[in-house]
Amino acid sequence: MAVRQRGFRHVLRLLLKSKTGTVGAALVLIVVLIAVFAPLLATHNPGQVDPINRLKPPSWLNEGASGHLLGTDNLGRDIWSRIVYGSRVSLIVGIGAVLVSGAIGAVLGLLAAYYGRWVDALIMRVADAFIAIPTILLMLVVLAVVGPGLGTLIFVIGFTNWVSYARVVRGEVLSIKERDFVKAAKAVGSRNSRVIFRHILPNVLSSFIVISGMNVATTIILEASLSFLGLGITPPDVSWGGMLSDGRQYVATSWWVATFPGIAITVTVLGVIFLGDWLRDVLDPRMKA
Repeated sequence: MAVRQRGFRHVLRLLLKSKTGTVGAALVLIVVLIAVFAPLLATHNPGQVDPINRLKPPSWLNEGASGHLLGTDNLGRDIWSRIVYGSRVSLIVGIGAVLVSGAIGAVLGLLAAYYGRWVDALIMRVADAFIAIPTILLMLVVLAVVGPGLGTLIFVIGFTNWVSYARVVRGEVLSIKERDFVKAAKAVGSRNSRVIFRHILPNVLSSFIVISGMNVATTIILEASLSFLGLGITPPDVSWGGMLSDGRQYVATSWWVATFPGIAITVTVLGVIFLGDWLRDVLDPRMKA
């Protein structure tokens, strides 16, 4: 327990020394807390339609709707409540899709580098095929065929973004498997699965974490983009991208409908990028050289 506490304090000191990391961690923590306590923070049912109060300005502006902090949209739904619940979708998709793509890419990268020969050639040719097809186009085709939805979106984004993990993990493993401790493990008769998951995998986790941190931001933007096009999250679930789509035709007259979801996306993505940049500086040994 004492060792864990010292480790946590060391990481916290490193975080506080970095302005970028501190800002990123603060922004991400705020978004996470909003998502966790959404039922307590939301002032209205995010799906409740109120035609009488449609397109009302925020309560702090002239002629603003009382009780609607950020105003209402074209159906009279409370924008603040929808942003609060939309944070859950963004985080679930962002983290879920990264876990899917990371798991696929890490396993394939490990197998390709460790076994080499035809296994490596096959996996890398499949990776080249995925790179040759534009990712967003592939996702649009799959979602158009399968249909939108939260689970489908997580799987599609995860399944189409594993290549970067596989390539990085493969490069790391090619170097690590030639080291003495791996050769010693093989010499004493350790099974391949034990060598891979006990001796090699822990040494590539830092690179895996760095890539995952940066990819969460990309995934959040992808989810918003697909929802904006109507192929991502569908009602009654709330998506920031869907809110942007609803408000695009009212930008000139009711700017708040699209502006506040856009700000939410920007703040969340910047927080993840800042935190990921700090993680790269701390965990990537090449950045310390």
